[in-house]
Amino acid sequence: MTFDEIKNELKSKLGDSPEENEKFLKKETERFIREHNLEGIEAAGALILENMPEAQREEVKRLTHVDGVRLDNLYKEIVQLINEHKAVEAKPLAERLYKKITVEYKEGEIAKFVSLRNPFEDNLYQLMFKPEKVLNRAPFDFAAMLTTYAYILVETGSPLDAMPVLQQAIEFNPVDCGPKFELAEVYKLLKNKQKLIEVTRDTLKIASSPISIARCYANMGYILTDFQEYEDAAAFYTASVMFAPNPAIPHEMRHLADLKGSPIIAPDRERIINIMKKYDIEFGPNQDVISVAAQLSANYLAEKDIPNALQAMKLTYNLTLDERVKQLILKYDPKAQQLVPSPENDGSAETRMNITRTVNENPEEE
Repeated sequence: MTFDEIKNELKSKLGDSPEENEKFLKKETERFIREHNLEGIEAAGALILENMPEAQREEVKRLTHVDGVRLDNLYKEIVQLINEHKAVEAKPLAERLYKKITVEYKEGEIAKFVSLRNPFEDNLYQLMFKPEKVLNRAPFDFAAMLTTYAYILVETGSPLDAMPVLQQAIEFNPVDCGPKFELAEVYKLLKNKQKLIEVTRDTLKIASSPISIARCYANMGYILTDFQEYEDAAAFYTASVMFAPNPAIPHEMRHLADLKGSPIIAPDRERIINIMKKYDIEFGPNQDVISVAAQLSANYLAEKDIPNALQAMKLTYNLTLDERVKQLILKYDPKAQQLVPSPENDGSAETRMNITRTVNENPEEE
């Protein structure tokens, strides 16, 4: 269905009570998010806005628009320019977006905005950071938006300016690997070994997919190569491909051998683990991440919410390769060919019954 068709269908179900209409539209928004129906999300959001009193509607527009353009649409323009290799043209737009976000959504004494994208991130955040402030859900993914601005700053020759922007992105979502990976890229450019090790440690604590774990190890291999620690670099590169294949790694290993002037023998698992200990880095996924994913699976199954249960189970399986989890996935999805989760879509953007609710969806009520 198109945007207009969904909007008209929703509109036909509205009654005379603004409060009941708002509840209905929010519930429909949750459903569209679970279904990854962007047209539905847009349509429900438009009706929620139309349903508001005029003064409230104008305030929402003020907070979510820049010069009449909604923040997410401005972000789409920026991404399009980047895809066209027009980082210089994208920079002023990204800067306007950055200023709007950091001015209008800055942290207060009792509350802060967060861009947690799903129940997995919500629960992981609560477990790891135990926030004392009220958490208000940001209307858009500010962590991604600020990370993109930082990327543009790096691309246009200002890596040092990107660092505080990335720290702000991390504040909006400390359990999103994206800003941390971009920060690692900055440290690689600056050849700051210690800082890259620190940010890699932090990223591994929240990494929720084999690909993310592999990238962390590859980053370590890269910086250790720069510092001529070839055997250690080889251990991290080998660990990287143990979690996710990467066609670049064999080339990096050959490069290591060329730099060293002698063959590099891929270390075994025990040696990899011992080398990682030198840098206070663990081998494999963080147990807290596995625990949150597994608990989500159990909660969704108890609610008979099979689609979200499958997403959480696939995330769990990819981190553990637990045969019991695999069999449970195949029970509910016999056609499952590839047990690869989508980290951005491992659940709805709203927390559900039996899952800790930590984010306030209506900050104006606080």
